[in-house]
Amino acid sequence: MRKLTLLLLSAFAVVSHAADLTITAANVVPSNNAVVRYATAGATIAAGQLIYLDAADVDVNNFGKAKLSDANGAVALRVVEGIAVNSASSGQRISYVSHDPALVIAASGLTTNMVLISSGTAGGIAPVADLTTGWFLHAVAVVKNATTVYFRAPGLVSSAAN
Repeated sequence: MRKLTLLLLSAFAVVSHAADLTITAANVVPSNNAVVRYATAGATIAAGQLIYLDAADVDVNNFGKAKLSDANGAVALRVVEGIAVNSASSGQRISYVSHDPALVIAASGLTTNMVLISSGTAGGIAPVADLTTGWFLHAVAVVKNATTVYFRAPGLVSSAAN
């Protein structure tokens, strides 16, 4: 835990800003140890995008529909329930991972121990170095190697905007 805290603190000192990760939907592969959940999509969602469950828009079973998380959006949007592992249009069933110690996302630019956060782009994932004014910090993953991350939602969350 101390190592992660130091890593997070050192990452905040980085001033340069990179773009959100580019994740190819077909490259999102949960491990055998993943916690996979299901919901009804309330928007068009691609595999690899972060989602929240909208309590104000429920399906026939009275469960919140999956929509895209947003680090600088309204309170409900800043929550991350998981990462989509399949693509879906509004009204279709979507699978998402809430925890996976070895989630393959195979995004370019991943480096070991990089901390990943919810971005200000709906559904996006960004390196913590991208944290900017108006974003609420929500750490969701730590990179294990060039293709794999340790993913956990909800992760570490800040109650105040940067």
